[in-house]
Amino acid sequence: MSKESERAEFLRAEITRHNDAYFVHDAPIIPDADYDALIRELRTLEAEHPEVRSESSVTTKVGAPTSTVFSEVTHAEPMLSLDNAFDEDELRAWRDRVARGLDEDISNLTFAVEPKIDGLALSITYVEGVLTQGATRGDGRVGEDVTDNVRTIRNLPTRLKGTVRGRMEVRGEVFIAKRDFVSLNQRQRDLEGKEFANPRNAAAGSLRQKDSAVSAERPLSFLAYQLVDLDQSMRFVNYIDTIHQMSEWGFFTAPETRLVHGGEAMVATSTWFEEHRHDLQYEIDGVVIKVDDLARREVLGFTSRAPRWAIARKFPPEERTTRLVSIEVSIGRTGRATPYAVLEPVVVAGSTVSLATLHNQDQVARKDVRPGDLVIVRKAGEVIPEVVGAVDEPGRKRGPAWHFPKKCPDCGGRLERAGEESDTYCINPACPAQLLQQILHFASRPALDIEGLGEQRVAQLLGEGLVSDVADLFSLRVEDLSSLEGFGELSATSLVEAIGGSKTAPLSRVLIGLGIRHVGPVAARALSSAFRSYDALAKAPLEELDALDGVGPVIAASAFRYCRDPENVERMVRLRAAGLDLTEPEVTSLAATLAGRAVVVTGAVEGFSREEAELAIAARGGTSPGSVSKKTYCVVVGEAPGASKVSKAQELGIPMVSGAAFRDLLETGTWSTTPS
Repeated sequence: MSKESERAEFLRAEITRHNDAYFVHDAPIIPDADYDALIRELRTLEAEHPEVRSESSVTTKVGAPTSTVFSEVTHAEPMLSLDNAFDEDELRAWRDRVARGLDEDISNLTFAVEPKIDGLALSITYVEGVLTQGATRGDGRVGEDVTDNVRTIRNLPTRLKGTVRGRMEVRGEVFIAKRDFVSLNQRQRDLEGKEFANPRNAAAGSLRQKDSAVSAERPLSFLAYQLVDLDQSMRFVNYIDTIHQMSEWGFFTAPETRLVHGGEAMVATSTWFEEHRHDLQYEIDGVVIKVDDLARREVLGFTSRAPRWAIARKFPPEERTTRLVSIEVSIGRTGRATPYAVLEPVVVAGSTVSLATLHNQDQVARKDVRPGDLVIVRKAGEVIPEVVGAVDEPGRKRGPAWHFPKKCPDCGGRLERAGEESDTYCINPACPAQLLQQILHFASRPALDIEGLGEQRVAQLLGEGLVSDVADLFSLRVEDLSSLEGFGELSATSLVEAIGGSKTAPLSRVLIGLGIRHVGPVAARALSSAFRSYDALAKAPLEELDALDGVGPVIAASAFRYCRDPENVERMVRLRAAGLDLTEPEVTSLAATLAGRAVVVTGAVEGFSREEAELAIAARGGTSPGSVSKKTYCVVVGEAPGASKVSKAQELGIPMVSGAAFRDLLETGTWSTTPS
C-alpha cells in the first residue's frame, strides 16, 4: 500500500470515529476546525491521487448513521450538507461559479445572508398545520424519530397560526441561547457538580434523550430556515418569502438575516457577521449564503452532497487542538498564583496562541490536563485563551497528573489557599513578581497613567534596586536612570517628568492604582466621591463604608483593612510626602443630571473610551456599574455591545439608549432616541 493510500485510510477511520462521536453520541472529541481540516486533507488527497478514491468514502456522505435509541425516519427529501468557504477569496470563487452556472452578471443576483447557528439540524413534519413528526438529520437520508422531545421545545409551534393545508417539512436548528446556557450550566454545577462544554453539545444531548421529560427541563429553542413543500401546493418565488411565511406561522427565524444585491455586498455582509458574531443571542460559527431566487436554484442544482446555490462561510475557529508542553504558574499583584499552559503554537480566532490560562488549582484538577496531552484551546473574541480539556488519544500513555506547587516559583515563599476560595496565593509581600505587577498596575492608564513604565522598564528598576514599592517611583532622579542600559538623559528626563506629572491624579485614580482587593474603578469613584480625601476615607468606620451605594460589605471590609494595615499606612505617608494630592476635586461646572442614577455602558461609544464614558457619568452624579440590574436607570448601547447586557436589559425592561444619544443623556438626564 502506498503512503497516500495509508494516509487516506487513516483519515477515513479518524473522520468516521469523529462522526460517530459528534452525530451519534453528541460528544465531539475535537473542535470543528480540526475536523474540517481532516475532511479537507482527505478531499485534496482523493483529488490529487484518484487511485485512493473510494465510492464509500466519508467525503461523499452527510452526517452519520442513526443510533439504536430512536426509531428511524426516512426524509421525504434528503437533508444535505453545505460546502464551506473559509475566507473571502474562497467565497468569491463560489460567487463566480454561481455566476457561470447561471450565465449571468453577478450584479443581477440577490443573496440571503443568515447566521449559521451552531446547533443540531432538525426536520419537523406538519400535516394540515399540526406537528406530526420531528426527526434529526442522521445521515441525510435517514434520521431519528425524536417527536416527543421536539414537542417540548418552548418556542416551536405544535399547531401553525392561520389556516394551513397539506403536508410540509420545516427544517432548522435546535439551539440553546447564550443566556440560557449560562443558567443551565449554573444549575448543572449545583445539581451534578459538572457543566456542559458548549451550547451545541448541550442542545444536541438535551434533544436526544430517551425520556422527553429531561428534554422538557432544558431551555431548547428552534430556529427555522427551510420550508419543504411536500405536496408542491405552495407558490413562492424567493427564499426570503418562505422565511416571512414561516415567521407568520409562528416560527422563530433569524432576525439578523440580510437580503443583499451583488457579489461584493454579499461578501461584505458575511464579514460584518464575523465582526459581530459575539453580539448575537446564540453561538454562530459562520454564515450561510443562499441564492434568493428559487428558479435560479433549480438551474444550479446539487452535487451528491450539497446544493450549488448555497455555501457556508466558516469563521476563524475559536477552538483548536494543540500539544500541551508544560504547566507553569504566574504570580499577580495580589499574590494570586494562576496556572497557565505553555502550548505548541496554534492559530485560534485569527491569532497565534502559545499560552493559555488554566484559571486555578481546582480547574486544573477538574480538567485533568497533563503535559504532553493533546488539548483543546478556546479563544472567543478578545477573551484570554483558555484550555478546555484534553483530547482522548486511544493507545497513547499519558504522563503523570500535574500537582499545584507548594512554593512560589518567583520567591520560593509558601503558596496557600485563601479560606474557602479556589484561588492560591503567595503570602510573601516582598515577592518580586507581586511588586512588578503592583507597579505596572499603579502606572497603568486607568490609574496614574505614567507613560514609559512598561513591564521591561519596571523589571529593570526592580533589578537595579531603585524601587521596591510604588512610593519609590517618586524618588527617582534623572541621574539614577541615565546611566542604566537603554536610558539616555532625554529618556530619563521624560520618565521622571511623567512620574512627577502623575502627582495631580485625583484620589479615585490613586485608589485604582493602589490595587486594593475588590476595589475596581466603580468602587474607587464611589469612595472618593463620598469622602473627597484619603484621610477622611482612612478614618471612616466600617459601617459608613458599607452603607455607600456601589460599595457593599466585601469592598467595604477590604478598603477598611487596607487603610489600617501598618505597611499601607507607611506607603500613604510616603506618597503624601512625595507631593501626591490624594483628594478628589469637586465637580461644580457640570449639572448633576444623573444624580443617584446607575447607567450601564456596553459597546463602543463614539468620542469616548470606556473609562471616559464612566467618568462622564460620574461627573454628573451617576454611577456606571458593570452589570444590569433592576436598579439600572438605562443602558447605553454602542457599537458591538455585549449580548448578555442587552439581553438582561430586555428581560428587565430597562430602557436602552443609543450611543448617538449618549451626549443628550449626559446633558439632560433624558434621551430622545433608542437603538432599533
